[in-house]
Amino acid sequence: MKRSACLIFNPVAGQSDPDQDLAKIRALLEPEIDLDIYLTTPEIDAAQLAREAVERGASTIIASGGDGTLSAAADALVGTNIPMGVISRGTANALASALGLPDTIEAACETILGGITRVVDAAYCNGKPMILLAGIGFEAEAVERADRETKNRLGMMAYILAGIQQLRQFNTFEVEIETEDKIVKLTAAAVTIANAAPPTSILAQGPAGILFDDGLLDLTVVAPSNVAGAIAASYHLLQTALSGSATERDDIGYLRARRIQVRTNPPQKVVVDGEIIGTTPIDVECIPGGLTLLVPLLEELPVTEKLEGLPSVIIESKQDLIPPEEVD
Repeated sequence: MKRSACLIFNPVAGQSDPDQDLAKIRALLEPEIDLDIYLTTPEIDAAQLAREAVERGASTIIASGGDGTLSAAADALVGTNIPMGVISRGTANALASALGLPDTIEAACETILGGITRVVDAAYCNGKPMILLAGIGFEAEAVERADRETKNRLGMMAYILAGIQQLRQFNTFEVEIETEDKIVKLTAAAVTIANAAPPTSILAQGPAGILFDDGLLDLTVVAPSNVAGAIAASYHLLQTALSGSATERDDIGYLRARRIQVRTNPPQKVVVDGEIIGTTPIDVECIPGGLTLLVPLLEELPVTEKLEGLPSVIIESKQDLIPPEEVD
């Protein structure tokens, strides 16, 4: 007997022809898997379709679309032990990159057919699912600038151009960050809370070596004094991501915690896994081992030993640039 799975397919994701993509997925999977196919619509998103699939007793759920679609589908699977297959067809495909998953239809289907399961962390931001990260300030503004029409036309370049345009309106804001054991007040241009993040998500790379199975969130604060400093800080964060070393700039701070609350003045837009969800304040909590994924059989696991011995919460910054003010 063939295996069965529910396929949730977003027909407006990415730049390719959705009919051809769906036909290719069916041709690759249906010889071995009995697919129950559902398409997202403006009225019915991937989260609702995934919840309904769980209620029907689906043994495997496959999600195909951009990072927003994949994150939404994962919402219904947190804590269920139901494995999720991922077929990335978005503009950035950051989730596949961060979790070491294939970013082509062919390789993704091969993983679904012959891969293994792996348990990873999930998170919730203001009650919404978060597999990758929440961005406050600069990143959220840049993502909002990269509208669907621009992404369809330019692909990843849409995000790069949006970031350059956003630099012209360089703004800072007051931030209060609360974890389980401290409150920190500072001024910043960008705050990013990551459960998992690819190297290209440079504003999340303060600690570098972000792990998606350590039960902790990684927060990075970028607080440059001007546009030139913002560019230099961004370049430095890219270098830390590529080298796997933590940041060493005075205007970048980071910490790790299980739960992080952020309040800002004035309120700032928030982007979660590529989708604008509203404005601050936000409350983000890690769900250790909350999600089961289908991953490549020969997946190379990240090295976790390099984080052993570090305290659960770390702030590194010069007091004159990012003055921490701890409140009991």
